[in-house]
Amino acid sequence: MIGAVAAVLLLLLVLVLVPLRFARALRRSLRDPEFRGLFVLVLVTLAAGTLFYWQIEGWSLLDAFYFSSITLTTVGYGDLTPETVAGKLFTVFYIFTGIGLIVAFLNAVARTAVEQREERRGLLGRRNRPPENQ
Repeated sequence: MIGAVAAVLLLLLVLVLVPLRFARALRRSLRDPEFRGLFVLVLVTLAAGTLFYWQIEGWSLLDAFYFSSITLTTVGYGDLTPETVAGKLFTVFYIFTGIGLIVAFLNAVARTAVEQREERRGLLGRRNRPPENQ
């Protein structure tokens, strides 16, 4: 139980420390139904990996979530590794499916951030330009 509480607290801490621009882009992206579907799919993938490693490998929820996160982001520190055959096979498929989801998710957030930046530049440019000849 302490591991789950620690995982939730860590997740909240990370969400608070995420740069403001990324957070704004994420909030804006969530207005798009396609992005919401992708976001839910990423959460389900992380949850599925976490539950799998917790049950099959016998790791704590925090370790299982940690491994799922570093695997999907391709960090892979190597401090945890699956020991069971099922864990190893699951990890192979988890990597191939999960990395694509994470890349698509980050691409969607980045695209929104760029659009936001371009809109802001356009608004600033219009304010600073002298009025056109009438």
